[in-house]
Amino acid sequence: MTDDPFVTHRSLLFTVAYEMLGSAADAEDVVQETWLRWADVDHAEVRDPRAYLVRIVTRQALNRLRTLARRREEYVGEWLPEPLPTSPDVAEDVEFAESVSIAMLTVLETLAPAERAVFVLREVFDLPYADISAAVDKTPAAVRQIAHRAREHVAARRPRIQVDRAEHQQVVDRFLAALRSGDLQVLLDVLAPDVVLVADGGGEVAAVRRPVVGRDRVATLLSRFRTIAPDAVVGTVWLNGAPAGRIDLAGELDTAVSLEVADGRITRIYAIRNPHKLARLDEEATLSR
Repeated sequence: MTDDPFVTHRSLLFTVAYEMLGSAADAEDVVQETWLRWADVDHAEVRDPRAYLVRIVTRQALNRLRTLARRREEYVGEWLPEPLPTSPDVAEDVEFAESVSIAMLTVLETLAPAERAVFVLREVFDLPYADISAAVDKTPAAVRQIAHRAREHVAARRPRIQVDRAEHQQVVDRFLAALRSGDLQVLLDVLAPDVVLVADGGGEVAAVRRPVVGRDRVATLLSRFRTIAPDAVVGTVWLNGAPAGRIDLAGELDTAVSLEVADGRITRIYAIRNPHKLARLDEEATLSR
């Protein structure tokens, strides 16, 4: 008996859905819906199971994206993607790690649903235009135009900066050590002049409602952390293909901290505090393309 193609490609399908939705919970729902549709299909009629399954998961994710767009308009404060624990192996594929980073998922959030689907399928998974055309129900010519527009949109908001893995880890370690000690000078040293801090509490927990911009403002805010939460445990984890921070209070996970690094400094801090988005932080996700 041959392996079920759905089982074989499950991690791929989850990754496609997660990149399109920025939410592991919604991605799991979409994968489940894909399985239900796959179960109703005569598998002998399917010439290319992988392409067929990607088509189903893309359509389900697009449906979900349109629903989520309305929900996110009413979201309290800044919306950030749901972080995923990943093994350090994900970072071996630099382009893939970049595509699943919190920074990239935040940029993808600014695309229209069809643009996001086309960008993800073409740029991340390198699908042929004909397959993408079938998945998003548009002509290949229209898909090429959408892909071009989406690429330009992303490039304008997400310049490609190659950071050495060892350097990235070193900067993250310095930042987390400064957070633990509350040392204002060390924080100032490790932050870029135009650093931006974005927090997501979703109205469930306290979090700054708007981005905090500039080294002095961000460092001053973070230097108070040790005074406010003297018993907090600050640790290192791998999230979305990169080293990141995890803050526990009274034995409970409180915040996931994703960091962007350029030229040896932190340029962006994403602090995810909404408890609904932290539910999976103890369970390593399997991502693939």
